Amino acid sequence: MKPDFEDPGIRPLARAGLAPMTKRNLIEAAKAVRENSYSPYSKYKVGAALLAASGKIYTGANFENAAYGAGTCAERVALGAALSAGERKFKAICVCGIDASITPCGICRQALVEFGDIDVICVGEDGNETRSYLLSELLKASFGPANLG
Repeated sequence: MKPDFEDPGIRPLARAGLAPMTKRNLIEAAKAVRENSYSPYSKYKVGAALLAASGKIYTGANFENAAYGAGTCAERVALGAALSAGERKFKAICVCGIDASITPCGICRQALVEFGDIDVICVGEDGNETRSYLLSELLKASFGPANLG
C-alpha cells in the first residue's frame, strides 16, 4: 500500500551527511537492541540508536510495565544513555519496529527536539525498508528552549 504522502525515505539524509556505512551501523544497532525490548503486554518491540556528534552510537529498547504509564520508549532510553554519558549534540536517530511506518511518538519527538533538528531514520525489523525525515518534519511548530526566552 502506497502512503498518501510523498515518502521522504527516498531522499538522502538531509543534514547529518551520514555516510552509507554510518547509516547501516545505526540501522544494525537499532535492530540488535530491539531484541532486548521488554514488551510483554503489547508485544511491540522497538529499538533505537542515537548518533551523537562525537560519532558514538547510544542504544535503547522500549520497556513496559503493568502500570502502563511507567514504561518508556526506546528513543528516550537511548537519549537518556547519551545524556548520562555527557553528550548534548546529536546527528541522527534510527528507530526500528515491525516495519518502516514506525516513527517516534510525540513525547519522544519533543524530548529529541530539545537538542536540535536531527535526521530520523525509521526502519522495519528486516532492516531493508527505511524512511527518513527531519525531526522538524515530524514535529512542526515545536516548543523548545528558544520559547523560554
